[in-house]
Amino acid sequence: MKKIIAFSSIRSDYDLMSKLYRLLNADPEIDLRLIVSGAHLSKAYGYTVEQVKADGLKILAALHTLVDADSKAARIKTASRLLDKAIDIAARFKPDLVICAGDREDMMIAALISGYLQIPCLHFFGGDHTADGNIDNPVRHAISKLASVHMVSTEEHKRRLISMGEQEKRIFVIGSIALDKFRDHHMDRNINWKASLGIKQGFSSFALVIFHSMVGEERQAPKYFQNILTVLKAKNIKAFVSYPNTDPGNKKLIAIIEKHKNNKHFFFYKNLSRQVFLNIYKQSLFIIGNSSSGILEAASIPIPAVNVGLRQISRKSGRNVLFCSGNSTQINKAITKVMQPAFRRRVKRIRNFYGDGKSSGRAYAIIKKYDFKKFVLKTEDPLRKVKK
Repeated sequence: MKKIIAFSSIRSDYDLMSKLYRLLNADPEIDLRLIVSGAHLSKAYGYTVEQVKADGLKILAALHTLVDADSKAARIKTASRLLDKAIDIAARFKPDLVICAGDREDMMIAALISGYLQIPCLHFFGGDHTADGNIDNPVRHAISKLASVHMVSTEEHKRRLISMGEQEKRIFVIGSIALDKFRDHHMDRNINWKASLGIKQGFSSFALVIFHSMVGEERQAPKYFQNILTVLKAKNIKAFVSYPNTDPGNKKLIAIIEKHKNNKHFFFYKNLSRQVFLNIYKQSLFIIGNSSSGILEAASIPIPAVNVGLRQISRKSGRNVLFCSGNSTQINKAITKVMQPAFRRRVKRIRNFYGDGKSSGRAYAIIKKYDFKKFVLKTEDPLRKVKK
């Protein structure tokens, strides 16, 4: 029996990994347990632990760690609580492997615990890079240095890890596991999902808005978010609008949502079932905001994506993505462009270079095949190639 712990603290990271977790959970030779924490257990952010339970996964521990304060210190305080509560739980379970994904502080804790307990750590989405100044970027690279093994989305990400001193034998290019949900999902025309949300009329066409605050843009973010909503309303475009995540500055974005919550142009949501969310995503005219989903996932449908502000700047993206500043004029120009028939025709022909939607199967096969204990210690010298 191979024992595995996976860490998850928010709906977004669980959504990325859920297909792989279900594959592992169905294998009688694998004992997969999740440590859930943070926003998963907060009703203010949709109490998304219910989604984990609905998938039938076993929860090793549900840890209340979230410091829900609109400050730069809140996220690292949340992380410190996770470290304090999770380390003994992991030590007692004695897993053969720890899985973490992405670039949030809770994943740094998973990698730290793995390193100090000498447990192999498998990191997904390493080697990616942005130039937006967000703390998530260096955290992602730090996790990669702590992790034992990497499953990355592209050859570029592999090269970046190698340039950071990671051995090639530790890196597996599988494509972005985030894309598998789009391949698996099929529209059910017999289910009136809009009625299930209480939408009785309107929303025959709509956009999808996912916008988060970011360290360095906390002061501008509320204005950018307001501008997005104002331009959409002025152009008479309905929109499904996600609540922000737990990043500093989110309270001001939530205040804007409260101001607009009775506006019939918008449907605001904290959490949706996977089926409903994918129905919305696939039928959207475009996605707008600053979520990585617009960069990495929208091309798999495909739909246009408008990225507003600095977040995700310089991240490799397809021809379906437009970057713009947060002022109303530039947002309006970007939306006008992605609505043009010629632009939409080009988008329909693109291929997502981040993957083909079959990454979970590849990851599962590798996890089954390898004994990762041989990867725990990193004794190689990053300068060895330079010396040659």
